[in-house]
Amino acid sequence: MKRALLVYFSAKSLLNKDCSTFINGTTVSFRHSILLVAVYFLTAVSVFSQPGQDAYIKTITDRSVKIVNTLSIKDSLVYNKVVAQLVSQYSGLNKIQEDHKAAVAKIKQETASEAAVAARLKTTDEMKAADLQVLHQSFIGGLQQLLSPEQVDLVKDGMTYRVFPITYAAYQDMIPTLSEAQKSKIYEWLKEAREIAMDAESSDKKHAVFGKYKGRINNYLSAEGYDLKKATEEWQQRIKERNKTSQS
Repeated sequence: MKRALLVYFSAKSLLNKDCSTFINGTTVSFRHSILLVAVYFLTAVSVFSQPGQDAYIKTITDRSVKIVNTLSIKDSLVYNKVVAQLVSQYSGLNKIQEDHKAAVAKIKQETASEAAVAARLKTTDEMKAADLQVLHQSFIGGLQQLLSPEQVDLVKDGMTYRVFPITYAAYQDMIPTLSEAQKSKIYEWLKEAREIAMDAESSDKKHAVFGKYKGRINNYLSAEGYDLKKATEEWQQRIKERNKTSQS
């Protein structure tokens, strides 16, 4: 493991060099390549003490690169820093979730009283929420030092499968008569959902967060006088007609 860390930090020192190579007509940043290679190598060496960790690091690194590739970053050093921050964030989220699961299992095994179990589980959940909040704020603060507000939003959308912009656009398409105040309300609720979903531990749980907020939005729109069942049916019909037109 120590050997792997030496390789990793040696690789990081190369990031200060402005070197690149020309492959198949495309200039490829050496700094980008060496950082990713270092991450993979670090994990490959440590796999003997942490089975499966290399596959996990590769997965979150690939996921991070895919998100950062949407940001149109021209500076390779900034690019690599943002990738590294995303990898670190995913790893940090995973550690908090795994530690919480282990703590819950231990409490259920060691505590006899049902009331005591409930109290300790509540405390454990609160500690998890606090840890997630600290990690979240640190991550966003780091991104804001490197990226524009628009790019930060793209990172958030990338981490939550773009549910926020897709859902916001869908509501506007489904109900063209929404007032500006209603649009603003929907926008702010979906934005809030995105902040929470960023820290959720799985795709299903991220979507569940948005599902909860969509339920709140639907209740709000019903209270505003909209017949959502009718609006949905009419919207689906408009979509079918658009598809027919585009295919003809």
